[in-house]
Amino acid sequence: MKKLYSSKLAKTLKKHFFFLVFLLFLSELKAQSPFTFHFQQTIVSQSKPKLNAPYTGTNSLIPQRETQYSITSTLFAGAKLWKGGEAYFNPELSGGSGLSGAKGIAGFTNGEAFRVGDAAPKIYLARLYLKQTFALSNESEDVEEGVNQVVTKDPKKYLRVVLGKFCLSDFFDKNAYSHDPRTQFLNWSLMSHGAWDYAANVRGYTSGYVVEYGSATFGARFSTTAVPTSANGPYLNYNFAKNYSHSAEIDKTFGQSGKETTIRLLGYFTKTYMGSYSEAIKRTDKDITQTRIDGRTKKGFGLNIEQKLNDNAGLFFRTSWNDGKNETWAFTEIDRSISLGFSNAGNKWKRPKDTFGVAILANGLSTEHRNYLANGGYGFIIGDGKLNYGLEKIFETYYAIHLYSHHFWVTPNYQFVVNPAYNKDRGPVHVFTLRAHAEF
Repeated sequence: MKKLYSSKLAKTLKKHFFFLVFLLFLSELKAQSPFTFHFQQTIVSQSKPKLNAPYTGTNSLIPQRETQYSITSTLFAGAKLWKGGEAYFNPELSGGSGLSGAKGIAGFTNGEAFRVGDAAPKIYLARLYLKQTFALSNESEDVEEGVNQVVTKDPKKYLRVVLGKFCLSDFFDKNAYSHDPRTQFLNWSLMSHGAWDYAANVRGYTSGYVVEYGSATFGARFSTTAVPTSANGPYLNYNFAKNYSHSAEIDKTFGQSGKETTIRLLGYFTKTYMGSYSEAIKRTDKDITQTRIDGRTKKGFGLNIEQKLNDNAGLFFRTSWNDGKNETWAFTEIDRSISLGFSNAGNKWKRPKDTFGVAILANGLSTEHRNYLANGGYGFIIGDGKLNYGLEKIFETYYAIHLYSHHFWVTPNYQFVVNPAYNKDRGPVHVFTLRAHAEF
């Protein structure tokens, strides 16, 4: 089976070879204002040994030994249009699978894996958006060219509007040490707030707008975006009269230079065609999809703290909560989450582009969500058929090894999962990962 999958992946990659070469060619162009071109490719191989599992349900992590692979390739293209106006376009290719089809662990172990069912690599539009910045001060600062960023001058105080297709985490819940599964921690609960059921299709993208105010030490942003037509589904619902998600965040930076503290507080509210956990329990078949009606809501908040220790190292802390009364709709089945971690660049051992990270986290469920799973219900990520509830506890550590120029890293990663899918009857799980990441 493993050989068959590898052969299928290889054939599909060969089919898209010229597309990948084209992306690489564009990424190697020297970035000249008013344009920017960048490219990334990330390949993740994850393995787990056999695990203890007295019973297994439809959405369980399979108990047998397993190895899976994922790949993503992204072109980041942008252009300066007029004063304050910019446009960005990101075609993306992704393929492969997470362990057990990216099911069986709420804080899933591979942030580059999607629950799409088909492992064959596919090309799709990830981002296409306009960004307009309005100056609120005469002072400005230079902004270097980078990923989805043209060379420009940003006013020190500004109002910014973004309109189009993007990922909400491009603008919300940022953290210097725990945000990007391509270069940092891989666990879903560490790349964003675990209990933030942020609006997105199955690949993590949505459409809508973001309005942002920014200054040197304070920022505020608000968005309205489309939710999927079904739980964790591939298509977005553009009937904004009945289906939408609002997110709002403020951030404040303070402290002495080189040891700054940044605090971010996020809140969200989603309204759409969701099912109810308490109503599903009353049904003989426990099918939550049969309880869906218009107008159901989900709300929650998250606290994100980033503490810079020096130019090379920092700490981070996140905690998040949602009401958990209605079904998880977009991200993953977490209603409470808390995490703490540390990141350190390798300057002290003369490896300045290496990074070491270590983190611990715990995820939990609302009473309604917990009872639903214990009575034989299934979500789209987890469900063992029954449940001996316990907090899902995860440890993750990685070391990103810089190998060539500024372009290439290989990262060994280890995760230890206690009570996968909140079930004390199953596990624990050891997950061993090797990630290769290139960027140009």
